Order: sequence, then C-alpha cells, then structure tokens
Amino acid sequence: MRTMGEAASTRKWTPEEYLAWEQAQPTRHEYRDGEIFAMAGASPAHNDIVANVLGELREALRDKPCRARASDQRVRVPATGLYTYPDVLVMCGEAEYEAGEPPSLLNPTVIVEVLSDSTERDDRGKKFRNYRTIPTLQDYVLVAQDAVWIEHYIRGENGVWELHDTLPGGTLTLASCGVALRVDEIYLKVFSAT
Repeated sequence: MRTMGEAASTRKWTPEEYLAWEQAQPTRHEYRDGEIFAMAGASPAHNDIVANVLGELREALRDKPCRARASDQRVRVPATGLYTYPDVLVMCGEAEYEAGEPPSLLNPTVIVEVLSDSTERDDRGKKFRNYRTIPTLQDYVLVAQDAVWIEHYIRGENGVWELHDTLPGGTLTLASCGVALRVDEIYLKVFSAT
C-alpha cells in the first residue's frame, strides 16, 4: 500500500468496494476518484498539535451544541465521493451519517488538518477543493507543524472563502461554533522536549 499522495494501485474501485475493503483493514485509507490511498503515519509534533486542538475544543464546546472528533471519524464528501479522515473536525447540531461500518459523517462544520511534507500539497489543493463542496463546512484550518502558523479559511458571503493567518500570541476564532482558541495553547509543548 502506498502512502498519501500515491495511489495503492491502478485499479479503479467503486465506493462500495472501498467501504467493504476498508472495514477489514487494520489501518485507515482515503478514497478519491476510484483510488485508495494509505494514510501516512504522524510525527510527534503532529500528534501533539492534534491532542492540543482536541483538548482546547473539548473545553470550549462543553456547553455548546457541537462536538469535536479526532482522526478516526471518516468523512464523506457527497458532491465528489471523497472519503477521508480529517485530523480534527467539529460538527454542530444533529450529526448526519452515511450508513456503513464505521459510519461516515456528512456534515462537519469545522475541519482541521495538520500540515506535513507528505500531505501539505493535497491539504491545500485537491482535498480543500473537495471540502469546499460540503454545504455545512464553515471553517477550514491548516496548522503548520514546523512553525507557529495557522491558516484559517472562513466561508464568507456567497460561499467565498477568506483566508486569515493566525500567528504566535493570536487567537483562532471559529465563529461557526462560537469558540476562540489561543494559538499558544494549540502549540503547547510542541517544540519543547518535555
């Protein structure tokens, strides 16, 4: 199996074949345009950032009608057929799922991807183009793991996506779910040995 960005084979799979095959696999795989991609392993910095984002979101969403999920929650993009596992997502209101085991979420409000050398091009390009077709998605957040830098795309008027950079000492404001996360907390202990 090849890693993210390289197709597993030249064979074209149907969504049904992918879902049946994926259920029997010990690791996660993304499905796009009839091809299956192995999800790459994560660095310690990546894992720390995901844990920090989830921890901050858990506290911030405690009294709100939203919940955060980690990378084991598969998402299906109905308009394009993409099946993927975002690093972190937030869903608000009633969750909508496509049937299957595990079920695939159809209506995320926020998607967070932690950038790496192997995924950055895809996270900024094809994957973002797919995500933009999800009607409920309001915030797309790209978090660098080699520097303190967050790119926050917000769906604005008429569906136009606006970019906001968030730097050290700043605040990542996710208006769609009514939370503000301090950048310094997202990067807590990421660049230190302890």
